[in-house]
Amino acid sequence: MIRTDLSRRHFIGASAGVVGALTLTTAGEAAAAPADGRTWSTGRSANGWPVLRTAESFRIEGSDRTVRLAGGDAATVLLHVARRFHYEIDSLRSGDVHGWTDDREVKADYESNHLSGTAIAIRRLDYPVGSKGNLYPNELIVVRDILTELDGIVAWGGDFTTPKESHFEIAVRPGHPRLKGVARKIRRWETGPGDEGAGAIDAFDPRRRRAVRAFQRRAS
Repeated sequence: MIRTDLSRRHFIGASAGVVGALTLTTAGEAAAAPADGRTWSTGRSANGWPVLRTAESFRIEGSDRTVRLAGGDAATVLLHVARRFHYEIDSLRSGDVHGWTDDREVKADYESNHLSGTAIAIRRLDYPVGSKGNLYPNELIVVRDILTELDGIVAWGGDFTTPKESHFEIAVRPGHPRLKGVARKIRRWETGPGDEGAGAIDAFDPRRRRAVRAFQRRAS
């Protein structure tokens, strides 16, 4: 499915740099078919976090939306992802962000990470399991910048063999030192003067674009 609704935010920062993002994905690219739904039966989600019986609700700063997540560092990081989407891609609307759930039916293993409150899906109906090529090039630039900024502790479903472009998950185990370091950085931004972090980032800045390319080379 290709989105056709264009908002003012879609064009912020769109410039010659947008062209380079076309190499990251191709609209309409064939994707693996989603697996049949099944019940996740173990006590840990696919990323190694414990399944929760319930989860705390957090407000997404800059919006009046909330999402239920595992607390602590995981929530700090995933809320940062949601904030950047809201500020830099498009304003979040009611029902846009899906976090923790106790529904054990999954179409792909990574959807089990919702059970541990360590994944969010932003507009999951627009970007479902098995669909790829839904984001505009400038939106992809923002997504890649987010992943780079978070130093690989968040994985994006658009990179998975069975894709889901709405999906963002914690990609490291509980207590991982890199998770602690990134969460500490985000909290410092949140308590700082406001000139860093979500709402103060230009993903199209040439220095950030170079950092994204360097990160992708290391990751590959």
